[in-house]
Amino acid sequence: MAQIPDRPEYKGELFERGLAARREVLGADYVDRSLESADDFYAAFQKATTEMAWGMVWARKPGLPYKTRSMLNLAMLAALGKSHELRLHIRGALTNGVTREEIKEIFIQVCGYCGIPAGFEAFRTAREVFAEIDAGK
Repeated sequence: MAQIPDRPEYKGELFERGLAARREVLGADYVDRSLESADDFYAAFQKATTEMAWGMVWARKPGLPYKTRSMLNLAMLAALGKSHELRLHIRGALTNGVTREEIKEIFIQVCGYCGIPAGFEAFRTAREVFAEIDAGK
């Protein structure tokens, strides 16, 4: 596991709550490497995403289960065409119990409501992620 720098941005209760959720869904190694590699400029973004997306949204209790949040994220990211982020959240969705069959159905829904190009990109991205996982990467 990477060593998280001792930065003022990486302090506080909301950051800690978000960090725990972020590590649980995306994996501690990935998250810790992201925090470690942030320079003085990018650390502000790491704080924002950890506190806002993860501390204020993902960590809401009782809120929605992680599986439901993952399914929503897949649909939204696919609709927005954010393949880089979609790739990460496909892995997180699998961690949260979303099946490949459910991912397929989510992306079929995207095709119907957001258009074939958005659905195509989502399917293409998922196939790449599944191939990496199946190859042990």
